[in-house]
This record gives sequence, structure tokens and C-alpha cells, in this order.
Amino acid sequence: MEPRQSLILASGSPRRLDLLKQVGIEPARLMPMDLDETPKKSEHPRSLARRLALEKAKAALAETSRDPAWSGAYILAADTVVAVGRRILPKAEYLEEASSALHLLSGRNHWVFTGVCLVTPDRTLRLKVGETKVRFKRLSTRDIDFYLQSGEWRGKAGAYGIQGIAGSFAQKLVGSYTNVVGLPLFETMQLLSGEGFDVHSGWAEG
Repeated sequence: MEPRQSLILASGSPRRLDLLKQVGIEPARLMPMDLDETPKKSEHPRSLARRLALEKAKAALAETSRDPAWSGAYILAADTVVAVGRRILPKAEYLEEASSALHLLSGRNHWVFTGVCLVTPDRTLRLKVGETKVRFKRLSTRDIDFYLQSGEWRGKAGAYGIQGIAGSFAQKLVGSYTNVVGLPLFETMQLLSGEGFDVHSGWAEG
């Protein structure tokens, strides 16, 4: 692969990696960025997703700038935020957090925002934010208890992953499904193709 067509994914998310592979893009390197994701006071969920994607991209750029081998690479970073109104639901790490989030999401609408930031080979930063409105069915105590036992909620914004069991909770979706999974493919492909990355090179058979 030519250096100019190398892509670094500044994420350790297997879901984002799978989504890129789905559209024929194989990152040359995975570079998870461990940053403080605490929202600022009164920060809007959409603004948080945008800011964190930008910060992750900048952190990955700083990391790779020390290595000339990656000087011509594209860097892709993303961050997903789940919110009910302006209330941001954190990535659930504890059972109590997950239970609280699922009770809050039960029977109501919520928003999923994913900020996507692309660093180009000439070190220009490009940003887009995908947004999707999701309505959950009314969850029974049994639904929540058994879902918590599955462990699928761990480390996920809003305590669920729509690509798993929780897909059966989603009564209605307005917007991008891949955005809810963790990487809006339409916006991502727009960013890449708009900045000269050959998004079609992995589509040919064999």
C-alpha cells in the first residue's frame, strides 16, 4: 500500500474496525487514544462527540509525528455519545450505571451522536457528526435483568450495543444505523473520498 493511502484508525473499537472492513477499508494501524471523556459543564452531547473525535485525532497525530514512516498517513478518529435530551449517558462500567441507563432509555426516544475526524496527509483536519434518533420499546424488568447478565453493556455508551441483543429493543430508528454502532459510514466515506483516499480499492473481487 502506498504511504499516501495508509489509514490509521485512532480507536480500539472492534465495531469501528468491522464497519470499515465492511466497506473494504483495512486500516494499516490501530491506535487507541485513551483520553478523559468527561463532558464540560453544560456541554451539548453533539458538541462533546465532535470535541472528543477532534482530540483523539490530534492525540494520534502527535503520536505519529515522531515516526517518519507514518508521515503520509490518513488518521481517522471517532467518538460516540448517547443522550436523552441534553443528559449524556456515560460508557457503562458498572452494573448500577448500566441498570440506570436502561431504565432511563426504556420506552422513550434518545439521540446518538458520533463525531468523526479525519487528519489528511497534509495535516488538515476535517470533521463531521452523524446523528440518529432511536426509540426503545418499554423494557420489562426481565428484559433489563437478563440483558445485564449478558455483559454486552460493558464499556458502551448508553449501556447498549445495537448490533447485539439490544437490537431487539430498538422500536424505531431515524437516521444512520451504522452511526449507532459507532461509525457513520456515509459521513466517513464522504470525508475519506473528499480528501483523496481511494475508498474503492478494496471493492474488487480477489
